[in-house]
Amino acid sequence: MRHLTKILIALCLSSLLNAQQSAHDIMEKVDTNLRGKNVYMQMSMSITSFGHKRTMKMQTWSQGKKKSFVKTIYPPKDAGITFLSLDNQMWQYVPKIERIIKIPPSMMLQNWMGSDITNDDIVKQSSIVDDYNAKIIKQNGKMVTIELIPKEDAAVVWGKIISLIDTSNYTDTKDIFYDEEGKEVRTFIYDKVKKVGKYYTPTYWKISPTDKKDSFTEITIEDIRYDTDISEQYFKKSALKRFSR
Repeated sequence: MRHLTKILIALCLSSLLNAQQSAHDIMEKVDTNLRGKNVYMQMSMSITSFGHKRTMKMQTWSQGKKKSFVKTIYPPKDAGITFLSLDNQMWQYVPKIERIIKIPPSMMLQNWMGSDITNDDIVKQSSIVDDYNAKIIKQNGKMVTIELIPKEDAAVVWGKIISLIDTSNYTDTKDIFYDEEGKEVRTFIYDKVKKVGKYYTPTYWKISPTDKKDSFTEITIEDIRYDTDISEQYFKKSALKRFSR
């Protein structure tokens, strides 16, 4: 009996280890679909708040997990505002005041340009794969629900993320974000998956803050190109002014 008990415990531990590894593998594939080796996007963002609606457009260039550059191109009053993220540091350039501003880690949860996404979202500073421990908490066919808990030494802004993943193409369908006290903060819904080369990506995102029922942000990816020749010049501080024009 004791021998049988040991075998059952070993099998349980083995199953748990495999599930954790599987969750990690799933999130790696989701992350690869999002980033590729590098990715260029042009997107439109519609912000609805208290009955008012406004639209912005931006371009983004990203390479790996540590380099990201963003440029607003519409509306005219915001055109040329740029953002750069390098190795967990972030800067913003505002043409009207001709000034480069360093954004501290304490402001990564701040809403970006009045939308429902954060500074952390816009530069993809946090890496789901590197910064969170993943665990499968539910599986229904190809749909897998994964709980993401920050690693102890990770400099992240969320206390927990619950992700619903479609493993037929390894794309997110829904993310629920919680603060450090376990309170739900916002929900991402993803739709209209498009295959670009060997990658799959949702081209429509809807972000809804939990505490503002009539407010939400919609993002539509209008153009996306993976693994192209992106100049390293985009990932230098000089890019903030240089590509602002």
